[in-house]
Amino acid sequence: MDSLTKIQAKSQFVAGEVALIGAGPGDAELLTIKAMRFLQQADVIIYDRLVSREIVNLTPANCQRLYVGKAVHKQCVSQQEINNTLQEKAKQGLKVVRLKGGDSFIFGRGSEEIDYLLEHNVSCHIIPGITAASGATTYAGIPLTHRDVAYSCSFITGHFKHDGELDLPWHEYVNSKQTLVFYMGIGNAGIIESKLLEHGKSPDTPVAIVYRGTQNSQQVWRTTLAKINQCIDDNNIKAPSLIVMGAVVDVLQQHQLSSKQPAYFLGKEAEHAKNRTSKIASMKNYA
Repeated sequence: MDSLTKIQAKSQFVAGEVALIGAGPGDAELLTIKAMRFLQQADVIIYDRLVSREIVNLTPANCQRLYVGKAVHKQCVSQQEINNTLQEKAKQGLKVVRLKGGDSFIFGRGSEEIDYLLEHNVSCHIIPGITAASGATTYAGIPLTHRDVAYSCSFITGHFKHDGELDLPWHEYVNSKQTLVFYMGIGNAGIIESKLLEHGKSPDTPVAIVYRGTQNSQQVWRTTLAKINQCIDDNNIKAPSLIVMGAVVDVLQQHQLSSKQPAYFLGKEAEHAKNRTSKIASMKNYA
């Protein structure tokens, strides 16, 4: 038995169970081997808005696909309805995959769904995925930590409100030696900007906004804390986007990040060769 076969035999997906799978930030190649194996056995998948079509299409042709995505200010399937559907499909003796973008246990309500299923005597598998803060920043060439630049990193929801306010411990985010990653923060970017400035964070703090990280449609904008809201307005940036803040944003040189292919960065010599080739091509065009 070869190594891959041994890995594939480690755990079994049994009818009547639910597999909670983190689909990662969008690039199907970032799925784990275990996630892929469970997807290919699914009788039904129940998936969210942030799961890419590329990943949904990896399921068997006869697999039932149920979309339960949520979006701000739009009519959505309630969390209770999702919980009930998971339970009902499992009780029907199906192999049920609950597919969520990123990692299900990071701002994904995965633990709430697992808790509900276990209370209703449904056995579950939990399969982690690469969270957007890791995948999207890596593909954008932004390390979350870097020696002498950032020694900690915080993942923060930019969506939760208490009594109409974005209620966060802003004073904890002022340290220049930490990286801040705001999930779901585009709609509240103005509040994030003003609150951090109010609590003393430098207006020149580097910021990157990553739209649809790791996917072919990925876009990255670089700005500063004092200009986040302006950058979003000027470029009409929409969700799903991450806001990444800290000196790590500028660690890698811009000429190395010029490739249009996500997660592919040119070494200095390769970049020089590319520029020389481009100049020769231009000369030929005008010959």
